[in-house]
Amino acid sequence: MKKTTTSMLALVIAGAYALPAMAAPAPAPAAAAAGDDEGGAIIVTGTRTTGMKAADSPAPIQILGSDMLKRTGSPDMIQSLAQNLPQIQAQGFGSDLAALSPAMKLRGLSPNHTLILVNGKRRHGTANLNVSGGPFGGGAAPDTSYILSDSVDHVEVLTDGAAAQYGTDAIAGVVNFIQKKANHGGVLNVTGGHYMDQGGGNYDISGNIGIEPTEGMYLNITAETKYKAHSFRGDIDPRVSGSNATAVGNLAKYPALTSAANYPYVNRISGDPEVKQTVASYNAGYEWSDFEVYSFGSYGKKIARAFENYRTPAQVVSAAGVPLFSTGFSPLEEIEETDYQVTGGFKGAISDTHFDLATQFSKDQIGVNTQDSANAEYYKAYGVTPTQFHNGDFATTMWDSTLDLTRSVDVGLAGPLNIAAGLEYRRESYQIKAGDPASYYGGGAQSFFGYGPTNASYHSRRNFAQYLDLSIKPVDKWLVDGAVRHEHFSDFGDTTVFKLTSRYDFTPAVAIRGTVSTGFRAPTLAEEYYSGINVGPSSISGVLQANSAAAQSLGFSGLKPEKSTSFSAGLVLNPLPKLTITIDAYQTTIRNRIIISSSFYGFRGSYCPSTYYNAAGTSPTLSGCVANYSQDLYNLYNQSAVYNAVSTALGGAIPSYIQTNTGTGGFNTSGSVAVQTFANGVDMRTRGIDFMATYPTELPAGLGRVDWSLSANYNDNKVQKIAALPSALYTSTTNPTASALISRYDVSNLQDTTPKFRATLGGFWKVGKFSANLRESFYSASALLTTATSGADFREHIKAAFITDLELDYDLFKNVKLAVGANNLTNHYPTKISYEAIRAGYLASGSSSYATQYPSFSPYGINGGSYYGRVTVKW
Repeated sequence: MKKTTTSMLALVIAGAYALPAMAAPAPAPAAAAAGDDEGGAIIVTGTRTTGMKAADSPAPIQILGSDMLKRTGSPDMIQSLAQNLPQIQAQGFGSDLAALSPAMKLRGLSPNHTLILVNGKRRHGTANLNVSGGPFGGGAAPDTSYILSDSVDHVEVLTDGAAAQYGTDAIAGVVNFIQKKANHGGVLNVTGGHYMDQGGGNYDISGNIGIEPTEGMYLNITAETKYKAHSFRGDIDPRVSGSNATAVGNLAKYPALTSAANYPYVNRISGDPEVKQTVASYNAGYEWSDFEVYSFGSYGKKIARAFENYRTPAQVVSAAGVPLFSTGFSPLEEIEETDYQVTGGFKGAISDTHFDLATQFSKDQIGVNTQDSANAEYYKAYGVTPTQFHNGDFATTMWDSTLDLTRSVDVGLAGPLNIAAGLEYRRESYQIKAGDPASYYGGGAQSFFGYGPTNASYHSRRNFAQYLDLSIKPVDKWLVDGAVRHEHFSDFGDTTVFKLTSRYDFTPAVAIRGTVSTGFRAPTLAEEYYSGINVGPSSISGVLQANSAAAQSLGFSGLKPEKSTSFSAGLVLNPLPKLTITIDAYQTTIRNRIIISSSFYGFRGSYCPSTYYNAAGTSPTLSGCVANYSQDLYNLYNQSAVYNAVSTALGGAIPSYIQTNTGTGGFNTSGSVAVQTFANGVDMRTRGIDFMATYPTELPAGLGRVDWSLSANYNDNKVQKIAALPSALYTSTTNPTASALISRYDVSNLQDTTPKFRATLGGFWKVGKFSANLRESFYSASALLTTATSGADFREHIKAAFITDLELDYDLFKNVKLAVGANNLTNHYPTKISYEAIRAGYLASGSSSYATQYPSFSPYGINGGSYYGRVTVKW
């Protein structure tokens, strides 16, 4: 820790007491409902000034009231936010475990770049690391499904870098969930819905109650239980249906296939997982004089199951060749998750200085299982195999303690000098526990290789931070706010970040504002220490721990922190009474951004060794080898350094069947060994413009009132630099881009899969007992560079789309409301994956990939429209 920074902080706090003091500001009142006509809602995010109104904020901030969250019809918090704010994109569809813990991103950046707060306190991240590529890859951000809509009074979304104010990882912005403090009344919501097409049936039962156990005390309790069934949006599986050679051969050998469940749509991987979740939370406090003791927390359980690729009978057979499953099987990946967080604090005012002292502890533990599966190698060796496997556990903990001090001092200028300073100590841990031995024996459980002793580990780190925030009005129309934050990480050392924000009001109708800030995001412990291997019927692919000896043998030196620089400039306009318009342009540059690398190969059987080729470069005796052999291709796909690294990760050996064809004893041309790791892979720049306009309209002739809103976001992500490939890895002599740290396809995933333009027009009409809420959202086109079945590059597109959401409400009785609604009212689907360029080849070759019809990067999902009904009872 740098003593100079600590001394500076101590002197500033001491000086605040010595200066002449103004009267103590009143405690911040409860925030007004979102949509306040005069922009008078009090905010606590993006400023340390007590009593700041949203309309006067020097930084762009948007407020969503609890009613707005409920009018989406979705019990999922991410979807509620994404449907209202174009700057937020919800993960539409995930692969493997990523499908079971959906995430969100702000302004197209990683989920890790947005800081999630509850009542101004940091929320812990999930233990379920997203190991896929693209903008959601590496995500270990908080799972907001454990934050209940009925517990939230309103949400404050700060779309501006705030690392110097709240934590060095708040590069994209901050989402602060402010919970209800009511000590009376309550609400019960019962919601049920279904996709307009097959599957996805769901229900949600939630309730909130306010209690006053004693005078001056509030206890607000919320509970929710919800369920969502599987959906399916796939196609037939050409391995078991059709006239291609694969299907003909399988049906001839295994005639019982036609009686498989859902035949010929046996591959159910394309669809939503099944989710059961129950959560309870509370917010409590006792207030007397200028002081308050408070506590809030949550406890939840989630069980989620996702289908993986269907396995044919040939994939689990005995030593004599007899299949275990005559109709094949569809493995399920399952998580059993327990998540809790408890916070306690004491705040108040002493001698005109406000203080807030708090501590909190949290844990997220996830048990990973594979169901309805088998271990092929175990079955061959012993003649039996489990069909249910416990693959291992992930766990993450956080202990976080903070002290925040604020004081206003009259220094003879147009406004007081607002001084805020604070300290934070945080300890985090991340653990992987080994699973059942049968889950990682030999080739491992089908669909998900278990975590063995070589993967198991426990790691922790400590962080100590201190900040200073000064805000002042030199003249009546000019506000200046500056913040500096110093942090010390036990594993990364020291960093200091800054933020300077200013706003100038020319007139009550016109103001300008701008910000410059820096950020520093240390890798999550999950990014640093995750280790996992997936073993398929003929291949091994894995993610090496970034800080492991195996990764170091390939030339990777462990992860470094990301660093960022952000700029923004905006206008706040009030051209008409009640009409508010904000326009903010921004740019964020992130250096050393952490991504998951491309796959590097230690063995790829289709690139056969030269001994199998004749002088013409063809293989007269071995089918399955690529044509036009070259030494460069063989070197690229058969790197001994990679093979040895994967062997080390597996405990010293790779199953022999990966390289050897068990039927002939010859070369296994379908086998492969590949590995990825997390690395500081790219420098990225994000540029964009946010637009927001609100206007309430009183209709004539007693027709009520309409609250209009129009929000839009233009966002462009650009990969500016790709880090060099470590020297231990082979660089192609004919096409160096083929051996880059990340491929051009990965670059496209980072840049192109987020729509560059989104806009949402909303109208809420209330007349008498009836109300209607309409949202019309526009998504511009998005794309992904991929490979056609011919081997050529192909750009997969999702066309621009309008998505309509509608909810109708009626007050049946004084305290009873009925609502019906639809999300994606016109049942619009994303553009299908090209049949001509991609899926026709899958069909002809009998590939399981044919079953996937829609691109997984769809910004509005792959399930089409849904409808729902809700009954609300208040008291």
